[in-house]
Amino acid sequence: GWEKGGAGGDDRAAGLVAALAFPERVGRRVADGTYLMVGGPRGEIRPGSALSGAEWISVAVADRPVGAGHARVLLAGHIDEDVARSAAAPLYSEGDEVGWGDGDLVARHVERLGAVELAVRPLKKPAPGLVREGLLAGLMEEGTALLNWSQGARELRQRLAFLHRHIGAPWPDVSENALHARVDEWLEPELSKARRRADLRRIDAGQALGRLLPWATGEATRLDALAPERVAVPSGSRIRIDYADPEQPVLAVKLQEMFGLAETPRIADGTVPVLVHLLSPAGRPAAVTADLASFWRDGYRAVRAELRGRYPKHPWPEDPVGAEATRFTKARLRR
Repeated sequence: GWEKGGAGGDDRAAGLVAALAFPERVGRRVADGTYLMVGGPRGEIRPGSALSGAEWISVAVADRPVGAGHARVLLAGHIDEDVARSAAAPLYSEGDEVGWGDGDLVARHVERLGAVELAVRPLKKPAPGLVREGLLAGLMEEGTALLNWSQGARELRQRLAFLHRHIGAPWPDVSENALHARVDEWLEPELSKARRRADLRRIDAGQALGRLLPWATGEATRLDALAPERVAVPSGSRIRIDYADPEQPVLAVKLQEMFGLAETPRIADGTVPVLVHLLSPAGRPAAVTADLASFWRDGYRAVRAELRGRYPKHPWPEDPVGAEATRFTKARLRR
């Protein structure tokens, strides 16, 4: 019985035999009763085992009950670190490791026995290539939100997503997966100069994203024509388009500013009508339509009946297509 004698001579001899026979099952304690095997899996010894508290064990027999996260150690022996190192020597490695942990770059020099860390010390000057790989791991884990996204940068990304959705090439895919796949094209040289999370936060995502625009074909110069930031409405206002939904961008504008416009504004070379949110004088949606002509013909009368008594200072003409658009109240118009 290996677990009866604890650290006795027979027990250690048995442990050595198991370690030499199954080097991948050499394990180091990572928590009370739990051991990490150099081969990767974790194993749990039974409560009250004579091996409790042992730093290193070698496992001869184990099983994994259905649904259990760890293997169950049935037969194991006690060994010391020298035996573990000797038995699993082919699995020994030493080197610099740079990764992402707790929200920032983690650079370490690590001695390993397979999956088991033997010794770790901080790495003060990791190689630039390793740093870049670590930062890429962070971007994969936390997303490109790690970069500095101004409002303008977010809107540029939304406009590009709209153009990619409705026109396709040469307008780029700017989804997370696509941006990760093309990181060399848009995030350099800034990425290779970065050393930590704070450096990523200083990267201007909008400027970087601009590198993906189709400059080579000259199509990039048509960005504002195809996906304008703002569109002129009959009142003379220039209203911002919201591209948050690339399927159908939204134009939110006060209803009175659209009088006289028979058809819905279209973008992307006239192929995509915007979704018009016609707002009350209080700025709340009174109607939503992608077909302005139909709304003036069929829906406006009900909206007029509902709102003109509530907002008598604002014009509510019977013929909205023939009326003059305005940002102002009736009193202002009479001046």
